[in-house]
Amino acid sequence: MSKMTLLHNARCSKSRIGLAYLQDAKADFEVREYLKEELSAKELIALFKALGGNPLENGALRKGEADFKANFKGKTLSLEGWAEAVLKYPKLLERPILIKGDKAVVGRPAEAFDALL
Repeated sequence: MSKMTLLHNARCSKSRIGLAYLQDAKADFEVREYLKEELSAKELIALFKALGGNPLENGALRKGEADFKANFKGKTLSLEGWAEAVLKYPKLLERPILIKGDKAVVGRPAEAFDALL
């Protein structure tokens, strides 16, 4: 079984719930605090694909964020364009996200992680 990676923001209650859910399930995973350890554009593009493609449709972006509303609402960007947007505004990335190989799932609710466990 390949090790999973949890993209986590310790300040987010939903992310903390996701972390606790994985710990309770005794899952084999590593935590990556993506606001401290930035993802590369290549990693973000792979993440968007692992979530199903278009980040506007797959839950990868926090569309309620002020930065999203001010800069990206109503825009259609390529995966590369969305990756650059998240690099510039990392809080746009939804959390928590669990990655396993070429698959990923947003843990909202945390039970969504069961798809990868």
